[in-house]
Amino acid sequence: MKAAILTIGDELLIGQVVDTNSSWMAQQLNFVGIRVSEKVSIGDDASAITKTLKRLLNEVDFIFITGGLGPTKDDITKHTLAAFFGDTLVMHEPSLENVKRIFKNAGREINRVNIQQGMQPSKAGIFINHNGTASGMCFENDNKVVVSMPGVPFEMKAMMLHQVIPMITQRFHKVNIIHKTICTQGIGESFVAEKIEDIESSLPENIQLAYLPSVGQLKLRLSGYGSATEKEINAYANKITERISENVFGFGEDILEEVIGRLLKQEGKTLSTAESCTGGYIAHLITSIPGSSSYYKGSVIAYSNDIKIKQLGVNEQAIEEFGAVSKQVVEQMAAGVMKITGSDFAIATSGIAGPDGGSPEKPVGTVWIAVAGKSGIFSKDFKFGDNRERNIVRASLTALSILRRKFLITAKE
Repeated sequence: MKAAILTIGDELLIGQVVDTNSSWMAQQLNFVGIRVSEKVSIGDDASAITKTLKRLLNEVDFIFITGGLGPTKDDITKHTLAAFFGDTLVMHEPSLENVKRIFKNAGREINRVNIQQGMQPSKAGIFINHNGTASGMCFENDNKVVVSMPGVPFEMKAMMLHQVIPMITQRFHKVNIIHKTICTQGIGESFVAEKIEDIESSLPENIQLAYLPSVGQLKLRLSGYGSATEKEINAYANKITERISENVFGFGEDILEEVIGRLLKQEGKTLSTAESCTGGYIAHLITSIPGSSSYYKGSVIAYSNDIKIKQLGVNEQAIEEFGAVSKQVVEQMAAGVMKITGSDFAIATSGIAGPDGGSPEKPVGTVWIAVAGKSGIFSKDFKFGDNRERNIVRASLTALSILRRKFLITAKE
């Protein structure tokens, strides 16, 4: 069955707000076997909403709408939908009680405009918004379903997960679907495709493989439909994992920095970082995980050569002879921060993030990464490209991946 996602709001069209709802909704719908065939963004315009609904209802089974359900005059989605389906607005007592509850809990007085949030289409199914005042609604017409939800992301997500998707899957779309996601780092999708070409070619029609690249990472999602079993999915996932085992760091919703944290905790080890070109991004990733204080010692952001020399003990002659972006300097940075913090492991980065500062010998995107442990030090140079933001992310993830492969995994073997 096919679906379309319709996001409504002038703020989306002028770039004032970035539409993150669509991608999240599409992912959740895909998990339950509903394929999103189109995403559309339009402004707060009744005629545009009506015209778009007419077209989409001829092409898909479900339409999921976000936005335009607020209490002000520019929020016209509810009124437009009621008119489109030949319905009228009536006071919906559960919605009104929800609005009163929210204002009471916030210690605020409710006014006439807010009371209007209790008005809902009489023929629609209503989803109470436990995180806000805008209720969601569901219209059914000729075996087509139109669901409208608030545009505030955390309100929409809660409603979608706990009310909309359960209702849709129970009433309209009973399907057996199984997902298995393999998380990798340090290998591009074309290289993976080449390595697992025979495995991918052997997949039956009811099992599909999707490549989901992001900056510095690649996810491989196996999806089984209909008669596919979890045993079959796992068997193919195991074949793929064995083929690219060095690059696989987790499964499902695993993220690399969380995997690193688990490994450090298991081994009772600690980590510190010395960052130049990444500017503290590695430290940010590590400390974004709850409980990281038990294994993360700290960081020195040695952006200038002066800090590298005075704080980390890097030899000034090494910088003069080899440059700040070099094997010699980055290894001394890692050793220096290990000494300062007393950590078991250390990561160091030094590079040319861009967009300028490169040379023929060391072009923009050149990054030296060193990972040190009590057993020794590993360092390598990389060429990440000419985009500053992507270089920082790729260097940080690559550094964490080296720590996992060369030190933490090896220690467990």
